[in-house]
Amino acid sequence: MEEAPLNIGSVSLDNNIILAPMAGVTDLPFRQLCREQGAGLVCTEMVSAKAIYYHNKNTGVLMAISPKEHPVSVQLFGSDPDIISEMAAAIEDQPFDILDFNMGCPVPKVTKNGEGSALMREPKLVEEIITKTVRRIHKPMTVKIRKGFTEDEVNAVEIARIAEASGAAAVAVHGRTREQYYSGRADWDIIRQVKEAVKIPVIGNGDIDSPQAAKRMLDETGCDGVMVGRAAKGNPWLFGQIKAYLDNGTLLPRPSSEEVKAMMLRHAQMEVAFKGEYIGIREMRAHISWYTAGFPNSSRLRAAVNQVETFAELEYVLNEKFI
Repeated sequence: MEEAPLNIGSVSLDNNIILAPMAGVTDLPFRQLCREQGAGLVCTEMVSAKAIYYHNKNTGVLMAISPKEHPVSVQLFGSDPDIISEMAAAIEDQPFDILDFNMGCPVPKVTKNGEGSALMREPKLVEEIITKTVRRIHKPMTVKIRKGFTEDEVNAVEIARIAEASGAAAVAVHGRTREQYYSGRADWDIIRQVKEAVKIPVIGNGDIDSPQAAKRMLDETGCDGVMVGRAAKGNPWLFGQIKAYLDNGTLLPRPSSEEVKAMMLRHAQMEVAFKGEYIGIREMRAHISWYTAGFPNSSRLRAAVNQVETFAELEYVLNEKFI
């Protein structure tokens, strides 16, 4: 059965399988590859509203958009309603389709500033941030939340209701608390509870690591879409695999080693074109460790890749050492 497309505000997605924003992972080249492989929506790494306000030069790279990746969300984080809403309005003429707001990041340097998942503890502030931002922009605003900050503070339903009442067009729910980070199992029941509590689209996030898991989440929670995070690292094919399974029950084969090698080289070329050879090749080291996990001799290959500094050297190592 073919999945119905998903509408987020005025933006229509061609499917409901979404790439989660991940710092250090979802840059422009990787998003483009995931979109090509079947992601219905992709999202940038998180961008600090304060950094935009203070004209930090790194925000330009983080917010760069390719015409080939639409629809795409830009994700902002922060905790000052005035700065967030003002910066959302300031960047609105850039070519993204949806503005996403981060209330899920568990990293201490973010939460200690009252940002990311720390906002789960501040319902009134959340209401002010979303209300002010929605009033300043015309593009849809979405919100990414967690189950709660701790197991004693599970309030995803309350926060989702606030988001909806304040004008958010959709909410993505990661079924873990901030306390859990990414450990343990995600609680899909909280996603079901959020879905039952609001009328805006609800995107389920957490432990979507296979086509079968994506279908189970949709079936068990009734959510409108699934968000794929860590399982997409080194595996942009997962989006096409999920789509085929949701559309007609087909389980596509895993990519061959030749397909994996071709994807790594193409990804590296795109990184070099986007960030220059010095940064691009260094950033590919992590991606290659994800692409090659589980292959024979992958640790030896990774050790060799961690020494390369040019695309030519990388190509030589992959041709020599990758099965």
